[in-house]
Amino acid sequence: MISATTADSGFACTKALGHLPIIQRNTLEAWGCGPARPLPYACIHQAFEAHAAATPHGIAALWRGQSISYEQLNRQADRLARHLIEQGVVAGDTVALFVERSIPMLVGMLAVLKIGAAYVPQDARITPPAQLAMILGALSSTVVLTLSGFKDRLPLAAGQPCVCLDEFLAQQPWVAQACALNVAAPDPASLCFVLFTSGTTGRPNGVRVTHRNVCNLVLTAPGNLGIKPGMQVGQILNIAFDMAAWEILGCLAHGATLHIRQQDIGETARQCQVLIATPSILATLDPQRCPTLEVVAVAGEPCPQALADRWAAHCTFYNGCGPTETTIVNTLHRHVPGAPLTIGKPTPNNTVYVLDEHGQACAPGEVGEMWAGGDGVTAGYLQDPLLTAQRYRPDPFLATGRMMFRTRDLGRWTDEGALEHLGRVDDQVKVRGFRVELDAVASTLEASGACSRAVALKLDSQHLVAFVTPATVDIPAARQSCAQRLAYYCVPAVIFALDHLPLTARGKLDKALLLQWARDSEEGRRLALKAGEQA
Repeated sequence: MISATTADSGFACTKALGHLPIIQRNTLEAWGCGPARPLPYACIHQAFEAHAAATPHGIAALWRGQSISYEQLNRQADRLARHLIEQGVVAGDTVALFVERSIPMLVGMLAVLKIGAAYVPQDARITPPAQLAMILGALSSTVVLTLSGFKDRLPLAAGQPCVCLDEFLAQQPWVAQACALNVAAPDPASLCFVLFTSGTTGRPNGVRVTHRNVCNLVLTAPGNLGIKPGMQVGQILNIAFDMAAWEILGCLAHGATLHIRQQDIGETARQCQVLIATPSILATLDPQRCPTLEVVAVAGEPCPQALADRWAAHCTFYNGCGPTETTIVNTLHRHVPGAPLTIGKPTPNNTVYVLDEHGQACAPGEVGEMWAGGDGVTAGYLQDPLLTAQRYRPDPFLATGRMMFRTRDLGRWTDEGALEHLGRVDDQVKVRGFRVELDAVASTLEASGACSRAVALKLDSQHLVAFVTPATVDIPAARQSCAQRLAYYCVPAVIFALDHLPLTARGKLDKALLLQWARDSEEGRRLALKAGEQA
């Protein structure tokens, strides 16, 4: 067993808490520190290998009418790992995995992990070649893992080694012979994968996620979501999205069957017991048409109360929060229909601090910025020490050399010791000189009962716009509800009602596209002209 590394005794006594009364200080220590839990494995692929040994004939994955057992998947990953070693890949390397959802994708991921290297996933169908080239330039290994259908569109240098996983597996389909690998000893601090996020610097940021980070989420409750052999887990998300690692590695670490979707998300959801999704994706599904679903977890963006209530009445429903830099989620809450929706408490071996602008802890009920500590905090950005130093700071609560991460999420502690998510720091905008929280406007529209989903955006310095679903929403009634509950400058100047809100490739609301639609609309052009006249 791997020992938990988060301080068992709570927060260190520091000036970050010293300004609070002793009762509040003790309360925050109890609320902010997740339970200490040991981890059964140092590296996540060890959990997979244990199931391959214990239940070799168990089905590891289903895809396009094909299946692969745990034994077959393990042997193919071993065979590919030996080939990668021959190609010069070594422990500590970062290796491009430019593929799409598939069984060959799983073989590539596991083979890289078995060597002690880290995989760097991108969906080769949709990622622009220029972005792929930028990512390739940041990696330590020149080897690229892909599929034959994508090889010609990849920005490969002359002679750059490239392994088409589908062709490699076709040489010996599902029957590779077992042969022990001679690799370095498992190290929980070694990198597991690198996720390139959209970032705030105008270029993608590569987040370095360790095995300890991943094991801490998927091998402890509630992050393990109760997954066990015999269950089917949906794999519906873009592989470049951090939550896809929760689906894939969480499934294979517990001996379940990964159901890899094709085009129809609903078809996959109807056949699974566990589903991980964004609220935007989940909103497209009907719980009554998913009778086998037992556990659903959402994260990645704020979840509307009505959506949580509907699904929590159907199955076990978790609402989570956490950026990629804190390893997918670092808080989880099992929601009960009708109860206030929160993001819960810190998951095992993790901590959360609500701090003011001076880095001091906010008293319970006070709004501040959430910082994350503990074993979920990742190892910083790939080849970007300056940005790492800006966003990761020494943890004054846990001390002993630990780091904490600035999430840029606003939150507060409830009286029950749960965290309320109150939007993003960068979702605070100025309209007519007043500060407005866009998520609060959207939540007000959703709470009115007039619409099931809403998003508010800043059109210009004078106006907000909002998009709501469904298309049948009574827009005057929705606007009136906002006017009754919000200050005048928070009321959207225009509300657009749509059948569906557009999503990005990662399953989140496509706010950039919505804003462009607003600006291109007749109402948007009229408001822009009016704002220009007032300027």
